Amino acid sequence: MKVLVFFFLISFQLQATIVFKGTSEGQKFEVEQLARGLDIPWGIDFLNNDELIFTQKDGGLKVLSLKSKKVREIKGAPEVTYKGQGGFLDVRKDPSSEWVYFTYSKRVEQSIVTILARAKVLKDKLADWKIILQTKVDSARGVHFGSRITFQDDYVYFGMGDRGVRENGQDLSNHSGAIMRLHKDGRVPSDNPFVKNKKAMPEIWTYGHRNPQGLVYDKKRKILWEMEHGPRGGDEINILTKGANYGWPKQGFGKEYWGPVRVGKDKVKGTIGPVKFYVPSIAPCGLEVYSGKVFKKWEGDLFSGALKMKHLNRVVIKNKKAIKEERLLGKLGRRVRSVREGPDGLLYFSTDNGKIYRIKPGA
Repeated sequence: MKVLVFFFLISFQLQATIVFKGTSEGQKFEVEQLARGLDIPWGIDFLNNDELIFTQKDGGLKVLSLKSKKVREIKGAPEVTYKGQGGFLDVRKDPSSEWVYFTYSKRVEQSIVTILARAKVLKDKLADWKIILQTKVDSARGVHFGSRITFQDDYVYFGMGDRGVRENGQDLSNHSGAIMRLHKDGRVPSDNPFVKNKKAMPEIWTYGHRNPQGLVYDKKRKILWEMEHGPRGGDEINILTKGANYGWPKQGFGKEYWGPVRVGKDKVKGTIGPVKFYVPSIAPCGLEVYSGKVFKKWEGDLFSGALKMKHLNRVVIKNKKAIKEERLLGKLGRRVRSVREGPDGLLYFSTDNGKIYRIKPGA
């Protein structure tokens, strides 16, 4: 009898990890809970085939073992200013080296700035810590930090929102409302678009962004994708090109928070419009291009979280156009914060209720 009870308990525990089952494009999938009881895991990435590294928005850096499901802390994480949307933000492992890159917010004099830094993870602590860029910002507001990181060849990119000051979107004299491009050691590339403009920040690659919460380089298509929040509608998916202006706040598709008044126009001369925009807003967070290693019918699709609509957003791309959208996991009812493809070809995502999940083929 005791053996039967023990077997029943073990079976129940294994089954209890599966929290959702669904179908997409004829593919069955299951959502498995890997960790819980965390603060907001704002950024997630993979150190190797077994270890998932993640930031906690209120401060702290941790690693989840995919085999044991145990979570351990990494010492040496930076002090962060945890205010509003700010805190310990993104984390990305450089695929070509041992360096791990981080973004976080920190108070400097009268402003709260976004910092890009890198370090190596040696056992359970950070080593060789270096600040790559301390952004120039003139705002102490706790909004629109942006902050996602991605890599293309020898370059690192990261985004920053307008920090709640709309005019920053068109102001090249600070880093707000822009995507930055740097060599991985922090040097400014000589071919960046504004290096010869004495009134501009030389790190800027594109500008006119409101709050970029998704950034990923698509190796197969050779496209830098960006996704950002609009005001009460007007979230955007953009293809980023060197020196381009994406319009905020002159161009946009959302409305004021205080009333049904449009912010921006559909098209403004000298600006580039989005591949796709969302009205009403889904509040996108995180962005990934899926390889198709496991789920063949998802190959090349864009995946992002949705904070407001509480789902995993899937967009099918063909010839640089968004031709289809699918909203997954809506019944799970979670604010999806970050999404990444693992080395195993499965999709992993974190949620604001302190949990980490993965999507695997269903039975």
